[in-house]
Amino acid sequence: MTGLTHRQAEILNIARASGRVMVEELARRFEVSAQTIRKDLNDLCERRSLTRIHGGAIIASGVENLAYEARRFVAADEKKAIGAAAASLIPNGCSLFINIGTTTEEVASALTSHEDLLVITNNLNVAMLLYRHPRIEVVVAGGTVRRADGAVVGSTATQLIGQFKVDYAIIGASAIDEEGALLDFDYREVQVAQAIIANARSVMLVADSTKLRRSAPVRIAHMTQIQTFVTDQELPERLATICHSKGIEVVEAMPKGADVDETQADTQDAAPEAAPVVRLR
Repeated sequence: MTGLTHRQAEILNIARASGRVMVEELARRFEVSAQTIRKDLNDLCERRSLTRIHGGAIIASGVENLAYEARRFVAADEKKAIGAAAASLIPNGCSLFINIGTTTEEVASALTSHEDLLVITNNLNVAMLLYRHPRIEVVVAGGTVRRADGAVVGSTATQLIGQFKVDYAIIGASAIDEEGALLDFDYREVQVAQAIIANARSVMLVADSTKLRRSAPVRIAHMTQIQTFVTDQELPERLATICHSKGIEVVEAMPKGADVDETQADTQDAAPEAAPVVRLR
C-alpha cells in the first residue's frame, strides 16, 4: 500500500498474521513510544486497513472473516466477561442453542457449573467444552464440518435445529451495523443461525464492541429479533435507541478495570481472572 512508512507496513503485516496488534507490544518491538505507535495505528485506521480496539487494533473486515485463532485473541478479556454475564442469565433446568463464535464459546465455558441443561449446538468447540459434564446433555448438529473453526454448517444442521423448540438461543455475529442488522460472512452459517433464532423462545446476542466497527456481507437477522444483548461497552446512540424502543435488555459486561482511559489501558496489563462488572441498560 502506497504512502505507508516502513514501520506502518510492518505493523500491517503483523496484524495480518495474528489478527491484532497491541500498542505496548509494538512499542517494545520497534523501540518507540506508545504515543508514536498510537499515531501509526490511527493513520492505518484512517486508511481503513485496521480497526481500533481497546489498547490496539485489528485487521479491518470486508468480505472474509479473520482466521479463527486470530479471532480468539481479539477482545479476549471482554469476551470472557460477556460469557460470564450471559451465563448468569441462563437458569438451571433449561434448553438452549449455542451457535458458532469465539464469544459463544466463552458462554459455554461459563455454563459448566449449571445443572440439568440440554444444549444443542453446531459448534464442535462448544460440544467439547460441555460433553464431559454429567448434568449437561449435549446434542451436536450433523453436517459438514468447517475445518477453519469446527463449525457444522449446511442444510443437514439446519434441519436438525428445526426439530427443537428451546428456551434460549445464544448467538453471535461477525458485525452489527448502525441500523441494527446482524451480519456474518458464510451464508451456510447464517442459514443455521436463522433456524436457531426461529426455534428459540428467547434469543440472546453476545458480541463485543469491536463488532460495531466491522462489516460483513451476509445478513443473519435484525436486532429487533432478539430479546437480550450482552456486550462490553455502552452502545452508540442509534443502536441504543433501537434497543430501547423495542424493549431489548442490554447488558454491559466489562472486565474489571476496563473503564480506564486509553492511555492508562495501554500501560497496564489486563486482569483476565477479574470478575466482570455488569451494567443493565
